[in-house]
Amino acid sequence: MKSQLYHLLVHRTSSCLYFVIPVLRGQGYISMFVQAKLPHMIFTGLEDYKARGTQAAPYFTVTYYKEFAESKGLVLVRGDIVFTSKLSDEEATWLLETTQSFYLNDSRYKLVEQFNKETSEFEFKDVLRTLEMPSG
Repeated sequence: MKSQLYHLLVHRTSSCLYFVIPVLRGQGYISMFVQAKLPHMIFTGLEDYKARGTQAAPYFTVTYYKEFAESKGLVLVRGDIVFTSKLSDEEATWLLETTQSFYLNDSRYKLVEQFNKETSEFEFKDVLRTLEMPSG
């Protein structure tokens, strides 16, 4: 990832630590809860998070490595699937790319801000609509 994008991601995640992302599964989707405290992102099933809170086990973790940010203008990204029974490689890749798009795209980021700062205004169906997913 380009270091400029990483710096924007750091700035935006510092005030908006959480978000929810749907992942297509069969005829529907599963909802993933994102916790972003860079250089780490943790993805957990929303239902597991609701049931266990901070004790919920992560399904997928992401770490950003800044060692080449200054010299090469790049930040390396590593993702590790913790529960392969809960998330496939393709789903994890899509989840990371989609999460980054919500934090880095100005219009999508408005939904992240709403989720974190104007919770009563947030509608999950707006995320589904943005991703062109069926809302039920």
